[in-house]
Amino acid sequence: MPLHRRVPKRGFTNIFREEYDVVNLDRLATLGETEITPEVLKKAGGRLNGRQPVKILGNARLKTAITVHAHKFSKTAHEKITNGWRQV
Repeated sequence: MPLHRRVPKRGFTNIFREEYDVVNLDRLATLGETEITPEVLKKAGGRLNGRQPVKILGNARLKTAITVHAHKFSKTAHEKITNGWRQV
């Protein structure tokens, strides 16, 4: 029996998986902008390739109010952007 039939198959590749370019809140805070879009992030020298949608992760504390336009937000990022900066 050939080797490829003797070795068990593992895993699964989902062809419908959507991958995101992820950006943390600490990076947004260092930009110094009040309105942030994916174009602003790409101009700032991020690792965004422009083909994938942008997802914002809540890995920092905001000190000022910012407006963020992105394709998706994590739950903690959404909470920190909407009212987290007021708690500082």
